[in-house]
Amino acid sequence: MSGLNAVMAASVTLPLGFGLYTIATERTRYLDTFILTIITGVLSYFATDRLIPIVKEFTRKAGLCGKDINKRGTPAGEKDIPESLGIVPGTIFILMNMIALAYTKFYFSGDLFIEHLSALLSICFCVFLGFSDDVMDLRWRYKLILPTIASIPLLLAYQGITKIVVPIPFRPFLGESIDIHFLYYIYMGSLAVFCTNAINIYAGINGLEVGQSIIIGCSIALHNVIEIYLFGSQVHMFSLMIIVPFIFCSLALLKYNRYPSMVFVGDTYCYFAGMTFAVVGILAHFSKTLLLFFIPQILNFLFSLPQLIGLVPCARHRLPKFDKESGKVVGQAEHWNLLNVFLRIVGPQTEKATCTQLMIFQVFCCGIAFIIRYVISRLFF
Repeated sequence: MSGLNAVMAASVTLPLGFGLYTIATERTRYLDTFILTIITGVLSYFATDRLIPIVKEFTRKAGLCGKDINKRGTPAGEKDIPESLGIVPGTIFILMNMIALAYTKFYFSGDLFIEHLSALLSICFCVFLGFSDDVMDLRWRYKLILPTIASIPLLLAYQGITKIVVPIPFRPFLGESIDIHFLYYIYMGSLAVFCTNAINIYAGINGLEVGQSIIIGCSIALHNVIEIYLFGSQVHMFSLMIIVPFIFCSLALLKYNRYPSMVFVGDTYCYFAGMTFAVVGILAHFSKTLLLFFIPQILNFLFSLPQLIGLVPCARHRLPKFDKESGKVVGQAEHWNLLNVFLRIVGPQTEKATCTQLMIFQVFCCGIAFIIRYVISRLFF
């Protein structure tokens, strides 16, 4: 019998007044939570899809527009494209999670309610940070400091262990686990900063930021479902409640941001997505598995590191070069990131084909992550 079936085994009924009232069992609660999650997800999609055309006109009137650099020299490159439309899915996501928050209060433990509340607070702060960055163009040092501050509610509400599991070959010397105490909180804070910026610096073509986020979000959701099925995990159900509305919001945004993009998502979406991933990974206690889903983002960070720390000159927009004659984007050696490295390996591609191939690579890496998590890790832990 699976872990989920084990916790769903019994139903208790008590006579009360004129009828029999069923006390909610784990099975009922999990089923109700799953249904609520799907409902909030579907509502998130339609609300985001409906509001983006409205809000983009407001951002256009406010002057929050930009040119598509990868179409420079063509009629499409001369159009003003509304920016910062990540504010729409971010706002809808928070509203829908308020509904889920009320459900958490009445059907789950008080600790989980506090964690859910802290998660929303951290995500809300990052949506505000991202929108502020889009409007005021903050410097890089603030992009490192402010996500650290945003993660404080998340870390204060953390109820998990602070131990790291020792690999099997070293257990005769170090034991099964080591409690690293406050260092674990530093690790979690660093994870929040990394996730928040990792999506932001792996960008530059239509649909790339949203596309990678959807694939990572779906991988997290699948991981949650597997853990719920195997172990009946309450924290993974909590994670699923958060990540499903995010996926649906992002799908609606992708409709407008995919090639040829009608809106730009801005830093608002990148910070919102990154903090959402950090929240579910930390509070549902699978931060190491979360990093496995970030393999392309980690590669991009490693490629980018010399420029990020100033060893190599770094342009503001590290985009590939657009060849208007062929309509293709070409990798540039002076821009050190995964996008340009990929184009230099495979050669010039259309922007749409480049995004599609990078998304396939993201799916492949997430598949490798599941193999590492559920097959290879058993050999060492």
